[in-house]
Amino acid sequence: MKPKAAYLFLLGLLYTPADAQIDSTKIKSYVDQVMIRVNLDTNLESFTFSETDQENVIKEMEFSINNKTKTSLSLDYRNISATLSFAPKFFPGNNDNELKGNSSYTDFRLRFFPKRFIQTVYYKNVKGFYIENMQDLIPGWQEERDGYLQFPDFRVQTFGGSTSYVLKKDFSLKSIYTQSEWQKNSSGSWVPFLDYDLTIFRDVLDGQKIKEYQYNIGANIGYFYNWVIADKVSVAPYLTVGFGGKFTSFRDTLEDGSKGPKEKAQYATVRGSGGLHIGYNSDRFLFGGKLNFNASAYDEKDNYTVENNNIYGLIYIGYRFAPPKAVKNTYDKIQKKVPIL
Repeated sequence: MKPKAAYLFLLGLLYTPADAQIDSTKIKSYVDQVMIRVNLDTNLESFTFSETDQENVIKEMEFSINNKTKTSLSLDYRNISATLSFAPKFFPGNNDNELKGNSSYTDFRLRFFPKRFIQTVYYKNVKGFYIENMQDLIPGWQEERDGYLQFPDFRVQTFGGSTSYVLKKDFSLKSIYTQSEWQKNSSGSWVPFLDYDLTIFRDVLDGQKIKEYQYNIGANIGYFYNWVIADKVSVAPYLTVGFGGKFTSFRDTLEDGSKGPKEKAQYATVRGSGGLHIGYNSDRFLFGGKLNFNASAYDEKDNYTVENNNIYGLIYIGYRFAPPKAVKNTYDKIQKKVPIL
């Protein structure tokens, strides 16, 4: 096949006008509307390091950031969804700096929806951790008197993404993810997806800079169900499981300030997630809530396990409106050059 013919064939696979791929009797699309959403949720960073013998946990340290609530602002139009998340200091639980130190959180995500694929790319930056379970580590520890052990220079940056594919044609995962569609009839689908990221850990200990790189990749499958209990109300449970690999690269700083030999390691990872979404939808207003959990773990050494587990809630409210002419014309021009959008 000639290169030009191959290019045209690939575009034909990926590009279909938004309305052409949707059965309007089962799914209502709002891709021709601009949608803005505001989320409040408690999905923030925490890590658990467990030291065990063959049967029991000997020691467990929980690293958290001094932010308990984050805000997300989302803007959706056509086949693009953009979300910026941050943790405002004026929220209760986000500003206990004297006890827990100063933390910062930023997350920016883009989602694209070519046909039944959902492609996500994101960047996340988190800095400032403390050990949350001090009472388990120090007998007689008191919060107001002793405070928490802090790691103000501990920083985690992540560049990542995921690629999902909805197996059932008449199932709308967008109605759960971004609310840019509405499922008219109850339906469910299996959704396989890959996730991948590069995570950089940085810290300063005893005046020495420490940096570790982690490359993660995972294969997962989940089942999502949209149960439409009324014309404008739906309940959507889901459950996913997966496995993958973690590849780390670390170089220690020696006493003389020079860099030691590079240490590399590979680990098998397991993960799971699930949740429940309840939402109300109209042509203009939408709101709802979600309760989710994520769990992942890997064995760092024979007697050490690292876990990242959390349960979090989310509420959102959104509004749709016709796109300004300038926005529509600009998007149309870009789409002519990038048909996949």
